[in-house]
This record gives sequence, C-alpha cells and structure tokens, in this order.
Amino acid sequence: MRRAGGHPAGSVAVGSLCVLVASALWGTTGTAATFAPAVGPLAIGAVAMGLGGLLQALIAAPRIAREVPRLRAQRGVVLLGAMAVALYPLAFYSSMHLAGVAAGTVVSIGSAPLASALIERVVDGRRLTRRWLLGAALGMSGTVLLCVAEAAEARSVSGAGSVRMTVLGVGLGLVAGLTYALYSWAAHRLIGRGVSSGAAMGTVFGIGGVLLLPVLLATGAPLLSSWSNAAVGAYMALVPMLIGYVLFGWGLAHVPASTATTLSLLEPAVAAVLAVLIVGERLPLLGWIGIASVVGCLAVLTTPPRTARQPRAIITTTTTGAGGPVTARPGGASVHVTASSVPTGSGPGSTH
Repeated sequence: MRRAGGHPAGSVAVGSLCVLVASALWGTTGTAATFAPAVGPLAIGAVAMGLGGLLQALIAAPRIAREVPRLRAQRGVVLLGAMAVALYPLAFYSSMHLAGVAAGTVVSIGSAPLASALIERVVDGRRLTRRWLLGAALGMSGTVLLCVAEAAEARSVSGAGSVRMTVLGVGLGLVAGLTYALYSWAAHRLIGRGVSSGAAMGTVFGIGGVLLLPVLLATGAPLLSSWSNAAVGAYMALVPMLIGYVLFGWGLAHVPASTATTLSLLEPAVAAVLAVLIVGERLPLLGWIGIASVVGCLAVLTTPPRTARQPRAIITTTTTGAGGPVTARPGGASVHVTASSVPTGSGPGSTH
C-alpha cells in the first residue's frame, strides 16, 4: 500500500516517528536554556545549530564527498537551505527571549507548517490534502490556544510587559517559522533529487554552521564561564540539534516537508509540559486544551488511513458458440475464455 507522494505506508510511519522523536528532543531546548541564564539567545542559537551543524557535516563527510556532483548541481537549493539554517536559531531563540519561551516557540513552530505548505504549493505545485488541512488546523489552533494561555499567565505573574518587545518577539518568531520551512523544504528537495538524507542534512547544516561561527565567537564567551553553561551548550549541540536533525533528515526522506513541519508542532507542547514539570511554570486550562489539540493534530497525520476494500470480481459467462464462453468483468471488459481454461466446478455466477 502506498500513500500520497509515492512512499510505502510503512516508510511514512517510520518517517513520521523520526520527526516526532526529533520534535520531542527540540522541545527540551527552552527548558535546557533556563539552566544557563547568563548565556544570551544569540549564543545559545549559535552553539546549538552551529556546532550541531558542523558535527552533522563531520559525520556525513564520506557521503558528502561521494555525492559532491549531485550537491553541486543543486548549489542554489543548498545555499538557500544553509542561509535558512543560519538565520533560524538567531530568530528563534531571540523570539523566546523577547516574547517568552512558550509564545516564542508556539509562533515559530506554529507558523512553519503554513509557510511550508505555501512553499510547496508555489514552487512544487503540491496539492494540499483534506487530511493535511484538518491536521494543520487542529495543530495551529492548539498552538494559538497554548500561546494565549501562556501570555495570560505571564501577565498575571509579572504584570504587563513591554508591548514593543513582545511584538518584536512575535515578528522574529514568524521569521523563524519561515526559515524553518525553507531549510526543511531545501533538504527534502535535495533528498527527492537523489541526494542521501545524510549528505543533504550534513551539507546544508554544515554550511549553516560555518555561517554561525562568527556569531558564536562574538557572543559565546559566557558559555565558557562555568561548567553548567558549557554543559548546556554541549547538550544543545549534541542532543536536540545533532541527534534531532539526523532523525529529522531520515523523516524528510519519507514524508513531505509540509507534513514534517506540521508533525513538529509536538515541540511547543513538549516545551510547555517540561516548563510546568521542571521549571515550575503554571499552565492554565486553555493551555491544556491547546496541547490536546496538538495531540489530535498528530493523531490525524500519523494514523494510517483506512483503505477501501477492493470488490471481489464476479465473473459471469455466456456461451458464444465455438469460440467458448465470454467472461464479463467489472468495468465492461470481456475476456475470451476457452473451455479448457475454466477450472473444474466453475461456471456462471462463480466468484473468484
């Protein structure tokens, strides 16, 4: 059985699982960053995606070397993806810093599926299925509810914050969502044109990591000021970014970028739950309803669709003289059958 896009249903399930595990790992980054309060958002983003990207490139170096001709033929897609990789963490972590962890995560990740779908629609001509539209509607409405709940809770605890900073944070979240969709699309495009997932992700994230090195050198001094800060930086680079994006690359090999970005709506839900359990934040009822909507979105997108059972062919025969019986099949086609080809015991009205 195959699903839309030509992938077997089993591989789609495995790809979806890879994206979900990656999203759960990414959901830990906001909580991990709270253990290094002296490290700024630019440094956190640069060490996470910068070092994580360089490690991906190092691990995938043999594959990249073998596939240089294919990568060179797609240099425009590679450079677009790499620039998106470099911009994404700077916008994402700055958005969380200005608008709050939950709001920044929700806007960044919640806007990515729409951006990804628009990119695929305009560039690739991909039609949006009703299943995807239902899942995306559930997921994005859930993230909006989660964002509203977190914002209301933050105002009740700390009072009215700077509207200008919040608006700027939301704007940066939208930039993060667009760049996330762009590098997801670029990686999926490379994989679809014959580049292995390891080489595609290693190249895009490796070049993106190189672009982030100046930012890391300029802002990363606090990462070395204490063991706890260094541990946070190492965790961000190795677990959510290295392992998470390797899994994400495997997922992109089996599902469209729009589906992958929609599945990653699990990230803000995980981030909110961890903020409640570990950081001690409170989540109002509206927030839990939002999380339930996100879970519903994931259920819609990952549950295999029921396939209609094929009707069993009913074969009827009519005698046409010396030529033997004519077999009538569904669809109006008639097949000439000789007497010797009819199994013993079969006849008019037999079902096969």
